[in-house]
Amino acid sequence: MSVASPNNTAAFMADLKAKNAAEPEFHQAVHEVVESLEDFLNEHPKYRHARILERIVEPERVIMFRIPWVNDKGIMCVNRGYRIEMNSAIGPYKGGLRFHPTVTLGVLKFLAFEQVFKNSLTTLPMGGGKGGSDFDPKGKSDNEVMRFCQSFMTELYRHIGPNTDIPAGDIGVGGREIGFLFGQYKRIRNEFTGVLTGKGLNWGGSLIRPEATGYGNVYFAREMLKTKNEDFDGKKILVSGSGNVAQYTVQKVTQLGGKVITLSDSSGYILDPDGIDDKKLEYVMHLKNNKRGRIEEYAKKYGVSYFKNKRPWSEKGDIALPSATQNEIDEADALALIANGCICVSEGANMPSSPEAIHVFIKNKILFGPGKAANAGGVAVSGLEMTQNSMRLSWTREEIDERLQAIMRQIHSTCCSYGKNENGFINYINGANIGGFVKVADAMMAQGAV
Repeated sequence: MSVASPNNTAAFMADLKAKNAAEPEFHQAVHEVVESLEDFLNEHPKYRHARILERIVEPERVIMFRIPWVNDKGIMCVNRGYRIEMNSAIGPYKGGLRFHPTVTLGVLKFLAFEQVFKNSLTTLPMGGGKGGSDFDPKGKSDNEVMRFCQSFMTELYRHIGPNTDIPAGDIGVGGREIGFLFGQYKRIRNEFTGVLTGKGLNWGGSLIRPEATGYGNVYFAREMLKTKNEDFDGKKILVSGSGNVAQYTVQKVTQLGGKVITLSDSSGYILDPDGIDDKKLEYVMHLKNNKRGRIEEYAKKYGVSYFKNKRPWSEKGDIALPSATQNEIDEADALALIANGCICVSEGANMPSSPEAIHVFIKNKILFGPGKAANAGGVAVSGLEMTQNSMRLSWTREEIDERLQAIMRQIHSTCCSYGKNENGFINYINGANIGGFVKVADAMMAQGAV
């Protein structure tokens, strides 16, 4: 079976779904890429003959294991752990660990697949991987989280290493969890090495790593806006989420003169017409990072509106920066954004827009930055952390920020090169998918049947 002809997309997807049952997120991510590559593969049949697409959708390795740990009441608990080592054609596996009840094999395969293209676009030598567990850190004591992380790493350590697979953080895995994981790895292996990124500054971490995904998304959106002679200054911005990515998105947008008027969590969203300034953002960071509270508390403190069990996409804004989770923007949300004058959507989260929503954005020819391009700043700075670890030195905040901005500009340039239509419209989805694919595909072909 070939995927070169448009007539074969359905057959390819039917085969993939049969082999990967009950994994809708993975199916969605692959289908988007297959659609983008159809014409390109027709024009470059060498990739079809080498069956690159059939190979790239199969993980090189899938690791699944149990994680027994004891809670504070002395009760034995058991969770499931995963590591998807998707593709190492251009470098060691690189991608985050996610601790959340929604983690399944299919979710992690989708994230690992996206990571392959995202890492390729950064220009850094990193393959793609992803991992995690259905463990929920919320409501757990520090000691419970430590015991879980130690048990998780007791299995994972044998599959990772600084030249093999370098995990990072993701949803539910912040500095606390990375510290516990790194400590257990060091204890078992008796070595201090850059096997994880997102580490503390005093023990191998990098400046701007916490900020990188949010900053990078804003930098990418800024490049898109430049193509329309626009910028953030004076614009109203809709941001979803209130975790790490959302927090630093707000910070950078504010620095560039924009006004963020929404934030959200799984319970609902707040609308602050006056904008979330630096002082209010400091409160959000304390609320979410230290108290681990709900965004509704912001509404009570500042006397603004709170909308329970709703998402912010019905509000009027110039730019939308979804920064929460996958498929948080559906077709109705996309239509509402367009109706309210939104000119740009840039994805800070992984695949936050449904296929139907993306169709709306492309049909209306607004600026749309897909996650594999727009939110690559996080893994880019993880790659820079790996470089600093290898060199046994640390760069300044200014040096890293300059490198991050340069990487996001390069990603934007790649998207334009592969995604610009004859009428001048830039399809950033096609640009990101084709640009990310070519580098990995060429490496796979050069390395033979691997």
